[in-house]
Order: sequence, then C-alpha cells, then structure tokens
Amino acid sequence: MTTWDEELLPVTRRALTHRIAVAQAEGRAPSLMAAVVRGGRVVWHGARTSVEGHGPDEDVQYRIGSITKTFTAVLVLRLRDEGVLDLGDPLEKHLPGTGAGEATIAELLAHTAGLTAESPAPWWERTPGSTRPALGDVLGEKPLLHPAGRRHHYSNPGYTLLGALVAELRGAPWEQVLRDEVLLPLGLRRTSAQPEAPHAGGWAVHPWADALLPEPLEDLGLMAPAGQLWSTTGDLARFAAFLMQGDDRVLSAESVREMRTPAAPAEPADVVDGATYGLGLQIQHRDGRLFAGHSGSLPGFVATLTFSVADDVAAVVLANCTSGPAVGVVAADLVRIVAEAEPRIPEPWRPLPEVDSAVLELAGPWYWGTHPYVLRVLAEGITLGPLAGGGRRTRFRANGDGTWTGLEGYYAGEVLEAVRRSDGRVSHLDLGSFVFTRQPYEEGAPVPGGVDAEGWRGIAQA
Repeated sequence: MTTWDEELLPVTRRALTHRIAVAQAEGRAPSLMAAVVRGGRVVWHGARTSVEGHGPDEDVQYRIGSITKTFTAVLVLRLRDEGVLDLGDPLEKHLPGTGAGEATIAELLAHTAGLTAESPAPWWERTPGSTRPALGDVLGEKPLLHPAGRRHHYSNPGYTLLGALVAELRGAPWEQVLRDEVLLPLGLRRTSAQPEAPHAGGWAVHPWADALLPEPLEDLGLMAPAGQLWSTTGDLARFAAFLMQGDDRVLSAESVREMRTPAAPAEPADVVDGATYGLGLQIQHRDGRLFAGHSGSLPGFVATLTFSVADDVAAVVLANCTSGPAVGVVAADLVRIVAEAEPRIPEPWRPLPEVDSAVLELAGPWYWGTHPYVLRVLAEGITLGPLAGGGRRTRFRANGDGTWTGLEGYYAGEVLEAVRRSDGRVSHLDLGSFVFTRQPYEEGAPVPGGVDAEGWRGIAQA
C-alpha cells in the first residue's frame, strides 16, 4: 500500500472546506457532509450548517438512495464467488415466476436486461412499500422495454429482483443478509435499512424562495435493495476503501475490480462524459481521471460515493435536500483537489523475491509480424504490450501449468503459452492464435501463411 503522511496539508484541507462551502451555499442545502479517503483511511471530514438536534459529524445518518444498489451487487457477487450461481445464469434458474426470468444475473447487475427504469405508478419513492407486496406489483404487466443484452437502461426494478434473488438463495431477508455478510464484517455500524438517531430529516427547498418543505420518509418495501439504506460519511468512506482494495472477509480484490470494470456501453446521451456501468458501480471519465462509484437520491436526499483507483483517493458527499447541490461534481472535485495538491507517492521499487529462469527467459522484445512488443516480468505478474504507442496491452495471471491468462483489454481471458522446440528452447509465443517471434517474421518460426524463402530484401531486389 502507498505510504501517506498522517494528515493532509493545511492548504489542502482549506481547499476541501471551501469546495463544500460553495456547494452548500450555491446548492442551498440544509446540510452537506463530506469525507475524503486516501491510502485506505479517512483523512478529512467536512460539514456545513447543521442537522436537527445534532451537530453534523461523520456519525449522522443520511439516506443514500441508489448507492444501496452497490451493496446489493456485493451480495450477488458473494454468491457467485461461492459457486452458488453463475453470472450467466438466467434469473429463472434461481428465482422462477418473475416474468423477467430470461434476463441473466449479469444483465440485471449491469442494467442491460431491458427492464423498465421504474415500477408502475404511483411513484415508488413517495409511496409506502406496503402497497407493493409482491414482485409482480413491482414489475408491472410489461416490465421489458428493450431486448435483453442490447443496451444499458438503468432499472430500479432490476435491483429489486436481485434483492429477491439474494433472499431466496440465502433463505433470509435481504436486510439481514446484508447486515451479516457486509455491514458487520466491514464495521459499518451506522448503515441500516431504517433511520437510527442521529439522522438528518429530508427537505425540499423551494426553487424560487429560501423556504423548506419536509419530504416523507417512506419504507420502500420490496424496492429496498434498490434504494432503502441510510448511512454516514464515516461508514461510506470505509465502504469506498473496500471497493478500491477488497476485503477477503467480504469480496476479494479481484472481485471488486470486476465490479468496477465496464460491463455495459454508455447510453448515447452519456458518450460525451464517457459514462458506463460495471457490476453495481457507475464508471465515468472526468477531467482526465477514471472514476467509479455510485450516486443516489430519494425525496429529501442526494448522495454520492466516488473514487479514483489510480490516485488512491475517494470522496463521499451527502446532503439532505431533494435537489440543489451537484454532489457528483463536488465529490469528483474533492478527489481532484487532493490528487493534484498531494500527488500519490509510489511505493519503492523492489526486486522479485525469487526469479523463475523459465519465465525470465521470455522477457524482452517479441514481434507480432513486424510490430514490436515487449514482455516484462514484474512483481505483479507478466505484461505484454507494444514497445511504443497504443495497442493491445494486458497483464497476465499465471495458471500454474506454464501458461498465463489475460486479465484486461483485447486479450482478457485469452491464454498465453510459450511454445518450445524439442530441445527445450522457446520457439514462439502463442496468444489466442497470434504468433509472437523473437525476430520479425523469423525464419523457421510457425508464422501463419509462412515466410518468403528469399527473406528480407532491398529495393533493388524487390
């Protein structure tokens, strides 16, 4: 893990405080809370104005809306990691009779199942959950709007189905499973399905007057896995650290990395912002940085959690108003302020603890046709990519049998093998049928289509 100084610099702390002060004042929020995580721990908390009956601090609950979906996605991936289900399984295999059973679990996680964005009227966010006692009441008569797997279409009912799936396979209510499998192991003692004092009240702010109207605080019933939770900046900061690093008690680093890997294309309206969706996480390019996280809103509250893995910085922003402050922009700005004012200090380089001579033999330049690539043997594994410029580049995971599997990009899932001659010397690399040789179009190598017997020539010989 990167080593950081104990505290942020005073000038950085002031810049963070200034940013949320501007957001609260211009957004006219009754209260606005924020936190910043760096190096896996909270390094700054900030608050503006007050919460009824309690000074604002990291222990005050706000409703977090659709950030709840990320918690639900964690529960589903735990089931996958345990072998209880496969993300390619149709929902019908585990939860029959929903009317949307042909959608796969992965499609539901990534909002590509073709389901409607909302449940039938009345608007569920302001309707008591008791009015929707069955899944059919949540989905309605025509839950499908688009062919499954064809486009990203955000769906609240889709996460209702995932919550029902968790309850079915665990044999316990979604809320109980969440508490036992995620909240308690991660120490999120102030995250709950129902508000627990001290908590903020939800308010609507009049658009043309400095006046307030209290918003109802409804229990969402079956829609709870899509948006029910209450939490604090302290708890969400710890959750953000988990989403960046993983925790084997809940999900491995590999699984949380999968959550923040794009699984759905951007909607046409979002292409300019580079917004995509992973498995329970929103992903966006903003000002040259790649952010992952999730936003949330319910009447009376707006919330966001966002992080940049490259900078090892996360931010949480919560406010108790229906609209006003652009909390997603504010959170990204908090990350940027810290990342630019106090850039990440890399860990010191260290040599490998031991070297496998058979792997070291593969290090260095290789050629795919005439295009030069370099294979590097590093502490985190081996990498293969173009010598210069852009192109197909990936990291590989060792399979334990002398082969490696690609982890990203074009070669994700493809197998790399060092093919040897009868005398044990390496002939070439085979990567998903692509042949890499030590020399461009090396004589005697199994280059597809063969190599001209007369070899390389000058212009006079052509």
